[in-house]
Formats: sequence, structure tokens, C-alpha cells
Amino acid sequence: MATGTAAPGRAQIQERHLRTDRWWLGSAVTVTILVAFIIYSTWRAFANDDYFAEPYVSPFYSPCLSTNCDSMPMSANAPLFGDWWSLSPALIILIFPLGFRMTCYYYRKAYYRGFWASPSACAVPEPRSKYSGETKFPLIIQNSHRYFLYFAVVVAGILTWDVIIAFRDEHGAWGHMGLGTLVLLANVLLIWAYTLSCHSCRHIIGGRLKNFSKHPVRYRYWQLVSRLNTKHMQLAWASLFSVALADLYVYFVASGAFDDPRFF
Repeated sequence: MATGTAAPGRAQIQERHLRTDRWWLGSAVTVTILVAFIIYSTWRAFANDDYFAEPYVSPFYSPCLSTNCDSMPMSANAPLFGDWWSLSPALIILIFPLGFRMTCYYYRKAYYRGFWASPSACAVPEPRSKYSGETKFPLIIQNSHRYFLYFAVVVAGILTWDVIIAFRDEHGAWGHMGLGTLVLLANVLLIWAYTLSCHSCRHIIGGRLKNFSKHPVRYRYWQLVSRLNTKHMQLAWASLFSVALADLYVYFVASGAFDDPRFF
């Protein structure tokens, strides 16, 4: 039996929807950007080259989890997978930030609408008669978002360390800064803002409290995260662009296509 707008007892309207604006434009832009990012990140993940230029390391390749990485002094090297992993180390690393984004509450809305038309837009019904939500495989895996949050915090912490060591020159001397330092710094700030604005993070901080007056510190943090949460969509897109641009910048420097300007 049909459900949704075609269910028995509902008003039978011949038109699929009554919207007259360009309701499809948002979904089209979303699909275009996400497909472009998927293509770019796939290319960079399999490239396994030009991801380190002293003192910068691409966020796609940090931390190094295998022994076939470039020599990256002081960077987050942890060869947990040893010598047997012969593929690009980025294929291991990207599982965690991509898992966090794919299960993100905002990104679900974005790619559900863009790729699956579920639904395409407000007041535009789905092109299918039945809807089961996220109660069945594979969509039930979306409930893992809260666990990917923990990994995302660890990744953000590692990227923060990468920014710290970026305040060196190509010889390893501290107290220097280049354009790449600012690029990595801007990226990690957006990564942190996006991570902390997560709905799961907001719930962990204050969602289970019954009386805020008894927890003034957590209430203050909950207010801060709640303000960030109102910008979660903007931060999701800004951090997506920043991580791609940070990787692209390191690629240009490492490949010799661009000389990193040094400020001091």
C-alpha cells in the first residue's frame, strides 16, 4: 500500500508539487560540489605522492599510519599498519574524516536531497511510494555518527600539531612562518569549528542534563556549542573547501609548481 502523499485518505492532487521557484537549484549545486570533491580526493588519495614539503604535510596524509610514507620529521607518524600496507596511507586516514562527514546530520540532508531526491526540496514529495527512514541497512549505519565524532576530534588534534610544526622553516628551525602556515592554520580552525558545532557534540556536552543550574560550566560550553551549531551548514562547506585547498597547496609546493612565500 502506498504511503506518503499517495496514501489512502490523503487529498489526491494531480500536480507533483506546486512550487514555481527553482527548487532544484540547491540540490544541483550540492551534487556538483560533492562530485567534484569526491573526484579530487580520490585522485589525491591514490596519488601517494607530493603530500609533504618541509614543514608542511597534507591533511589527507596525516597522521602517517604506514611505513611507506615520506620522511616527515616531527609530524604525526604512527606506522600502525607496518610494511604490509603497500597502498597510499591516505586510504587509511580518510576513512575517519569522511565517515564523520558522511554520517553528519547536515550532510545527510544535503546528499539525500541531491543524490536520492529524498526529498528533492521542501514541499516536493519523494519520487517513491514508500519510506522507511534510517531503520534498515545500510542507512541504519548513520547512527554511528556519534562514534565518528570521537575519531574526528583526534584527527583535528593531529592537524593542530601539524600547524604547530609548520611554524618552522625548511631546515627545521623554529620561529618562522610562510603562506602555507596560514593555509594550514585556517584549515584547522575551520575543522575544529565544524567538529565542535556537530549536533552529537552539542548533545554530549549538555543534551543529557536535566538541570543546567547544577552544571554551570557545562551549560556555558553548551551555549557556546549551540551558537556554533547554528552555523553548522556554513562550517560544513567551508571546512570541506579548506581541507581540499590545504591539500592542493601542499601538492603545489611539494611538486615544485609553487614556491612557498616565507614571511619571516
